[in-house]
Parts: sequence; C-alpha cells; structure tokens
Amino acid sequence: MSIQLLVNIITAFLWMLFSESWTIVDFLTGYLVGLALIFLMRRYFPRPFYPIKVWALCKFVYVAIREILSSAIFVLRFVLKPKMDFEPGIFALNTRLRGAIEITMLSLLITLTPGSVVLEVSPDGKVLYIHAMDLVDVKNTVIKTIYALEEAIMEVTRNA
Repeated sequence: MSIQLLVNIITAFLWMLFSESWTIVDFLTGYLVGLALIFLMRRYFPRPFYPIKVWALCKFVYVAIREILSSAIFVLRFVLKPKMDFEPGIFALNTRLRGAIEITMLSLLITLTPGSVVLEVSPDGKVLYIHAMDLVDVKNTVIKTIYALEEAIMEVTRNA
C-alpha cells in the first residue's frame, strides 16, 4: 500500500511540475491521474489496490465509533433505571481472528466499549474471556458488537 501511495503522490507532483501550476486543483488532478494509472497497473504491485484498504480503514473507524456510542447508550439506559436489574458475569467467546495484532485490536476495542471488558485471552488466542454488564442481554448487544468489530478488523488487516 505504501509503495502505491508514494507512486501516486509522486505522480501528482509531476503533474503539477509539467503543468507549471502549483495549486491544489492541479495536485488533485494529478492525484486522480496517478490513481487511474495505479489502477491500470495494479497487477504489477504485490498488494491489492490501496484505496480498497483506505476504504476498509474508514469503515473500521466508523464501526468502532458507532459501536462505542451504541454501547454507551446501552449502559446509560441501565444506569438511569430506578431499579438496576442486570446480571453481570463472565462468558467465553470464540474468535476468528488470527495473530497478536488482530486479537489485541479486538480486545482493546471491546474494553473501550462501555459495559464489557476482556479479562483474558486463551494461550492459543482463539477464546476471549469477557466480563459483561448484563449476561441476559449479551446475545443482542455485546456479541453483536464484537462480531461487527471482528469483521472490520479482518477487512483492514487481511489482504483478501
């Protein structure tokens, strides 16, 4: 991805140099021309077309912010109830993620979402032990959040 981005930026500056105009419009025009060239030559690069990864990263940030906000609203509803009728507890969750970076990202994002925290990761990295604020509603909220975050992490970190 970094090679493609570097080639694209160099193409944009060369476009500005040859057009003898140093405006943002010319830079963006050169950037789009470079993007088209990289798209046409994408089979010569070892990695996938880089705007796909940039889009996946933007989706990841959106999903993370959305899930953090929805979890905060979920916890706020529990806290503001006159009678606190929830059952906190620990559950095990199998994960499809591989590698320390993916598992660490998921664990940190789960911990950032209000109402849940990762207590431990199994030695093989396939099971997360999570404390949830309400085990009764864990299927609807926490697990849905975790799977959404898992999908977003896989889109960003994997090449396929």
